[in-house]
This record gives sequence, structure tokens and C-alpha cells, in this order.
Amino acid sequence: RLYQIPFGMPNCEDESEARTLYLVGDFSAPAEFFVTLGVFSFLYSMAALVLYLRFHSLYTENTKLPFTDFCVTVCFAFFWLVAAAAWGKGLSDVKAATRPATLIAAMGVCQGAEVVCSAGTTPAMGLANISVVR
Repeated sequence: RLYQIPFGMPNCEDESEARTLYLVGDFSAPAEFFVTLGVFSFLYSMAALVLYLRFHSLYTENTKLPFTDFCVTVCFAFFWLVAAAAWGKGLSDVKAATRPATLIAAMGVCQGAEVVCSAGTTPAMGLANISVVR
């Protein structure tokens, strides 16, 4: 939900107060899908662990239960792949929307002929990149 993040842009024409700009984009859906699937995977793993350890005889006697467990696990693996790909795309979109060059290009004050705008620092995205690899 980048559209909720404000940042100030100086107003060089009348030296009054800074204008408030907002980032563009809403990339929350892939992140929410990724996190939701992670939570459901964790809960299913805990339930399966209880089933394996506490009700082992039920698991070994019933032939449908292991097959159902296998099918659910395959579904979770597929959705995990889809969620990781969606989050990877969402993260690359967030990076593109928050790239300093993109933000400077959006500022009207930086479009003047004699104006030189530069970014102070580049955002660190290392931990976000690691979240896609997991």
C-alpha cells in the first residue's frame, strides 16, 4: 500500500512549505498471500505432527489418511511456489516504485533546466530479497 506513504518535496518557487507527495502502487496482495499461506502451512504442519505422534495407530490403519495427507502437502507445495513467485513479482514492483531515480523523475521541482536533484541514499533491500528466497 505505497499510496499511503507520504514524502515531502520542497517547493522552490515561493519558498513557503513543502508539498506532500505520495508513492504510487498497491502491492499488498502478493505479500498478504505469501504470509497467509505461510501461516496456514505452519498450522497444517502442527496438526499433522500431532496426528503423526499422538494418533499414529489411526494414521497407519486408515489407508485414506496418508493419501489425503500427501494430496494436501502437494497442494501446499504448489501454492507455496505460486506465492513465492507472486511475492517476487510484487517485490520487484515495490523496488521499481521506490527507486530514487523514479521518485526524482516524479518531482516537478526537479524538472527545471538548472536544477540538479540527487538521492541521498539507496534503499537497502537485502532482507526483502531474502524473504523471496525462503
